Amino acid sequence: MAQAHGLGKKYLKAFFKGFFVAVPVTVTFLDRVACVARVEGASMQPSLNPGGRQASDVVLLNHWSVRNYDVQRGDIVSLV
Repeated sequence: MAQAHGLGKKYLKAFFKGFFVAVPVTVTFLDRVACVARVEGASMQPSLNPGGRQASDVVLLNHWSVRNYDVQRGDIVSLV
């Protein structure tokens, strides 16, 4: 029983160590590189949500293009 308790403690310690590394890396990635957004409604039709369906589309927003001023005609830009 004591060996099982030590093994569980070892896995719990490894989980928290990985958790405290993964969370800052994920937050930095979503803030600086790209993030996921959901587009709902008719404002972006016919490019997104074609056919007037009620479902929403999921898009990946690229932060690097905006920072490098690499936005071109025809690109979709999202403002918060």
